[in-house]
Amino acid sequence: MPDSVVIKRDVVLRAVVTERLKQEVEKEYAEAIDELDRRITQLDIGARQYLTELQRTNMQQAIAVRQQIEGEKRRYQQTKDQIIQRQRAFEGLDLGSEVIRGTVESQVQVKVGDNIQTALRGVEIVVKDEEVVEIRETPGGLELEEAEEVTPEVATEIELP
Repeated sequence: MPDSVVIKRDVVLRAVVTERLKQEVEKEYAEAIDELDRRITQLDIGARQYLTELQRTNMQQAIAVRQQIEGEKRRYQQTKDQIIQRQRAFEGLDLGSEVIRGTVESQVQVKVGDNIQTALRGVEIVVKDEEVVEIRETPGGLELEEAEEVTPEVATEIELP
């Protein structure tokens, strides 16, 4: 029977807000918004062509497909609106404040006799302009609120139909 095991845990990656970070994040938000606009445009173009053909053969199916496409467009627009809200919130942050940029995984070895609460403590890495400035242990495990995160990655989570 083993006397230890290596487990994975999430580590919060925090960044100190600097002018450089503001420029990087602004670029990320702009790219995410552009990507959503491209997807909406592609959906419109593809839908127009497909629906024109479908209307000739099956009007009921064309209506159902149109509703589905409109639902997808609404979903893209809602995502875009969420990104714009995050962008505005980020723009209002003071230099020197900290924001969550995401999570990474680390491993921790747990041995027989270890305190599990100590082993599973949260860990945060704080960076300032790509340089690690602090590593923190936090009580308890990972508690990441989605609203705290400042990455516009939500745009890449949506798949095209």
